[in-house]
Amino acid sequence: MHSDQTDQDDNDFYDRPSKSQIKRELHAILDLGKQVIELPYDKVKQLPLDEKLLDAIKTAQKTPGREGKRRQIHYVGKLMRTADIDAIRQQLDVWENGSKEITAHMHRLETLRDRLIASDEELTVLLSEYPQVDIQQFRALIRAARKEQAANNALPDTQEPQKKHYRALFQALKSILLSGE
Repeated sequence: MHSDQTDQDDNDFYDRPSKSQIKRELHAILDLGKQVIELPYDKVKQLPLDEKLLDAIKTAQKTPGREGKRRQIHYVGKLMRTADIDAIRQQLDVWENGSKEITAHMHRLETLRDRLIASDEELTVLLSEYPQVDIQQFRALIRAARKEQAANNALPDTQEPQKKHYRALFQALKSILLSGE
């Protein structure tokens, strides 16, 4: 009976995380703290952090000395152990990857604008996807952008090209696509 008790104690011991695992998690939290400290303070305020942690981050951002900053970063890391790490990581990921998505969306709009200027068939495709579009307004924008492009092509290299209608077409596309999503 005594040996069964020893086996049970051994099993309880292995259910806990190892010291190495705990150290890795604490280092990950410390690295996340460093990442948060490097953010502009107006973004830090948007994270789900308590007042004490916000103050510690603000202090770390203002601390000039290397050793003082190191100690403050470790203090921030210690306070972050009780914070919602997953929510913080998720928000940082949104800020990081959200800008990539916005850039990709802008590139798609630019490509669509260029295709509309190049071909009337693209307007037909656009109208089939977005029937609410004011066709006369879009035809006028496309015509103006085409005239502007032709005039720009005739300009000498030293003269700055006009892009007023080119930009107006982009803004019109942006407003239609944003309202249609």
